Amino acid sequence: MTTTSLTSTDIPRLPAGRTLRLGLSRIRYELRTYFRQGDSVFFTFLFPLVMLTIFSVAFSEQNFGPDDAPLSAAAFYLPGMLAAGLLLSGLQNMAIDIAGEKGDGTLKRFAGTPLPVLSYFIGKIGQVFVTGLMQAALLLLVARVVFQVDLPTEQGAWLTFAWVFVLGVSTSAILGIALSGLPRSGKSATAVIIPIALVLQFISGVYLGFSQLPTWLQNVASVFPLKWMAQGMRSVFLPSGYESLEPGGSWNLAGVAIVTTIWLVVGLIVTRMTFRWIRKDS
Repeated sequence: MTTTSLTSTDIPRLPAGRTLRLGLSRIRYELRTYFRQGDSVFFTFLFPLVMLTIFSVAFSEQNFGPDDAPLSAAAFYLPGMLAAGLLLSGLQNMAIDIAGEKGDGTLKRFAGTPLPVLSYFIGKIGQVFVTGLMQAALLLLVARVVFQVDLPTEQGAWLTFAWVFVLGVSTSAILGIALSGLPRSGKSATAVIIPIALVLQFISGVYLGFSQLPTWLQNVASVFPLKWMAQGMRSVFLPSGYESLEPGGSWNLAGVAIVTTIWLVVGLIVTRMTFRWIRKDS
């Protein structure tokens, strides 16, 4: 069977306005499909909230951070869970979903329709943005109302949150598309993708304090975007005194932007080179 690749000659030519309208309609479809899948909702949408609740309750009697600026468990884990939510909503959800659509023939059927690949991607990435925003809002609401976490009041902090969120969710979504070709079948997608996401969370300062990790493991984690996304979130939600606990004693927001953007570009290149409507072995 001839492999259909992402080339200009294979993509139907449609007016830009119609392509955008089709993409927006795909967002609505993707959202309805997403929230009908209980396992996806739990392991990508609600999982960070479940983990925040577990850690907040389990360590409710313990203070985190320096003795002169202690934090509750909920306040300490909130930034990491926000960053993990971006990874789960983007990379994990996108990779498993697209791999499943390749495996069950959905993308093969799309190849025989006039649906532009750009509209397909608008639908997928739009769904990630909406669910990621809803997830972040839910985490912040529960942290504030249930666990009495003090949220930032400075406009600058929320502006930092906004660009870290947008850059983080964009990078995670694009990397998810790139990784969707890694599983050999849709059935194996969960077994391949979830361990990758789980390991990244453990070494990137989500479940463990990043400064508590061995130096060599910190160096390994610094190669990947989740460590920087979590660091960007900590700069927003942790007191300034915690900056000294970061590598180099700084939040290093420039590093957050640079490394995450590099991974965004890498994901775009890999997606452009490898994305197929039909698997090579079909």
